Amino acid sequence: MEKFITLIDTAVPLDAENVDTDQIIPARFLKATDKSGFGENLFRDWRFDKTGQPNENFVLNQKKYSGSILVAGNNFGCGSSREHAAWALKAYGFKVVVSSYFADIFKGNALNNGLLPVQVSPEFLHKLFSALEQDADESISIDLEEQKISIKSTGDFEAFEIDPYKKTCLMNGYDDIDFLTSKLETIKRFEKMRSGMEFVPEKTY
Repeated sequence: MEKFITLIDTAVPLDAENVDTDQIIPARFLKATDKSGFGENLFRDWRFDKTGQPNENFVLNQKKYSGSILVAGNNFGCGSSREHAAWALKAYGFKVVVSSYFADIFKGNALNNGLLPVQVSPEFLHKLFSALEQDADESISIDLEEQKISIKSTGDFEAFEIDPYKKTCLMNGYDDIDFLTSKLETIKRFEKMRSGMEFVPEKTY
């Protein structure tokens, strides 16, 4: 996976709550077994009408908004546990999703696929939406090492939490197998030390 340490970019505001995984990637597109092509159908039923024409009112079709950060409403990624939702967001080009709450399974799927879910307070989320409404080119900064998200124009910032193991994986571009491989020499030393230990039977009385 691509390493993630810091990101400064513009953002796309999706001011909708309870966005579920079927809205992120509709079930009829889940037949594929690899990750290719899912970005094309991200938010398919919101981006396009029944005739296949782009919905001009949907934020992803508005040219003024762009960037690799999606700022979404509360309870993002609820519904079914499909990993394809994270695949679609990543394939479309998003590297970060910001919300005031994520469904736990979606959060895990996102982290496993190199997509950083940044959970902020409702108050800070409101500041993000306000900043993007005032200026579509507003820069948002995410510093994973410091676990901090900030708004360039106002200087407002907030800390966010992340599992230490997943943080290590993201910062090094590791998946679970890569992480184990990175510890190979440590594992070898441990096994060598363990195999050299003499067996001492327990005392019997």
